[in-house]
Amino acid sequence: MAKSIDKYKTDLEKLIDDGEQVRRALLLEAYGAEFEGIILKDCGGDKQKAAEFKKAIPNFKYAYQSWYSESLSLIKQLLPDRLGDFIRFYEKPKGRKRDDIGFENYRIEDALQGLSVTRGGKVIADDKSAVPHLNQQLAIVASIKRRFESSLFEIKQLVQADLFDSEIDAARELLKNKFSRAAGAISGVVLEKHLAQVCFNHAVSVKKKHPTIADFNDALKSASVIDVAQWRFHQHLADIRNLCDHNKAADPSSD
Repeated sequence: MAKSIDKYKTDLEKLIDDGEQVRRALLLEAYGAEFEGIILKDCGGDKQKAAEFKKAIPNFKYAYQSWYSESLSLIKQLLPDRLGDFIRFYEKPKGRKRDDIGFENYRIEDALQGLSVTRGGKVIADDKSAVPHLNQQLAIVASIKRRFESSLFEIKQLVQADLFDSEIDAARELLKNKFSRAAGAISGVVLEKHLAQVCFNHAVSVKKKHPTIADFNDALKSASVIDVAQWRFHQHLADIRNLCDHNKAADPSSD
C-alpha cells in the first residue's frame, strides 16, 4: 500500500509540474517577446540557457489538452466539489454571444481556438485573458495534494479495517473448531496491528525497532490516548496472546 501511495504522490507532483509548463506555454504564446525577455532575465542574461529553457516549453494547444484531461480525471475522484469550477475556467459560458465577449467571460477554450476580440481597433480580449483562468486551474490541482493525502489515508484505513475483519472472522472459525491456540495467535496479531495504527494516528512514537503489544499499549497510556482501564484490558489480551504463541504447560481455554 505504501508503495502505491508513493506512486500516486509522484504522479500528482508530475501533474503539477506539467501544469507549470502549460502555464509557461500560454504566457509565451500570449506575451511573446515580452515573456522571452523575462526568461532571459531569469537565466541571468545567458542567451544559450534562455534558448534551451524556451525550447523545453511545449506547444500550448497540445500540452493543455493532455494536462486538462488528466487533471479533470483526478479532480473527479479526489476533489469533486471543485469540478464545476475547474470546468468553468475552461469552457466558454453557454448562451454567450460574440458581441458580449470581454475579459471577464473569455475562457481557455477561446485561447485554444485562437480567438481575439477587438472593438474600435482596441483589443478587448485575447489569449492574455485566459492566463488568470489557467492560474486558477493550477491552484485547484495544487490544492488536491492535501486532500489527496487525506483521501489516501482514509482509503488505507478502510482497507486495513476490512483485513482486520477478515482475520477476526478466521479466528472465530478456528475457535469454533476447537483450535483455540491458533485463534488466539491470529487475534493477537490483529490487536498488535491495531494498536500500531492508533499510535500512528495520534503521532505517538515507539522507540523499539520491533515493538510488541505491551510497547504500543504503554506508549498510548503515557500519551494519555487510552486510560488505565483500557491499558489493563490490553495487558490481559497480550497475556492471552503470549499463552497462545508459546508452548506453555497450560493451554488457552475457549473462554
